[in-house]
Amino acid sequence: MAKILLAEDDQSMRSFLATALQRAGHEVASYGDGMSALTRLHAEEFDLLLADVVMPGLDGVELARRAGDAKPGLKVMFITGFAAVALRARDREQPGARILSKPFHLRELVQEVDAILAA
Repeated sequence: MAKILLAEDDQSMRSFLATALQRAGHEVASYGDGMSALTRLHAEEFDLLLADVVMPGLDGVELARRAGDAKPGLKVMFITGFAAVALRARDREQPGARILSKPFHLRELVQEVDAILAA
């Protein structure tokens, strides 16, 4: 299926997300911070960046901006526990990015990932 780069600072959430995506047939490289994810992104190709919006250090929005500069055309999906409305105002920086608000069911995550990959 797809090769996904996951950046989520909460270890248990990161593990749940990675497991759900792997069970859906995707290859997942997961990292607990934006800088580590960005380093991996420079080393290899990915189909999708799945990033938590709020992370210490390099947050998900800045990670996506830098990833887009390095890999134009990379698909981006954000996950957030905060109001997605605030992020939508920044959509000019990441046009086409999808937002999935926490809490969500893992089945919903897989459906959203499949939809953005098919687009």
